[in-house]
Amino acid sequence: MKYVKVEWDPEWHGFRTDARDYLAALPDLKDTLPEGARAFASDAGHYAYASERCVKDLALADIRLPITTRGGSGTASIDFRPNPWKHSSGLRIQYTGVTHFSIDYERSIDWMESITVLLDEVLPIEEGAEGDEGEEGIVHEIELTDATITVRCADLTATWAEV
Repeated sequence: MKYVKVEWDPEWHGFRTDARDYLAALPDLKDTLPEGARAFASDAGHYAYASERCVKDLALADIRLPITTRGGSGTASIDFRPNPWKHSSGLRIQYTGVTHFSIDYERSIDWMESITVLLDEVLPIEEGAEGDEGEEGIVHEIELTDATITVRCADLTATWAEV
């Protein structure tokens, strides 16, 4: 991620997360994001840790990937279960115009009951990872306790509901 920081702290045996740099950059970025991504990233509760609309602590429940021919794009979705101590509903993120979807396992944490969201970041493709030249849309990175999900797509729709 470019702005959001997620770091393992061995002394605390936990993660330190910090979205302040992203929140500072978001006013300049949000006009370059498509409608759905802009609404999701700029939701007042998205990075407010005590908010029911904060993505932190949601549990990964399901991933549905597109089946496309080479060079095509499709739709994908990710469902997250609510954390019962924090959220009253889960979150479904649906991606349209998907051109890339990856899950990179960077660490292994065996003591977790579920794979949970630490934080995420939505950027316009031109601000995102290298290799995105010529594409339009967004890069959505989701940092999980065990992995990082990266999606390049045209836009996303986030819906808080029972999953």
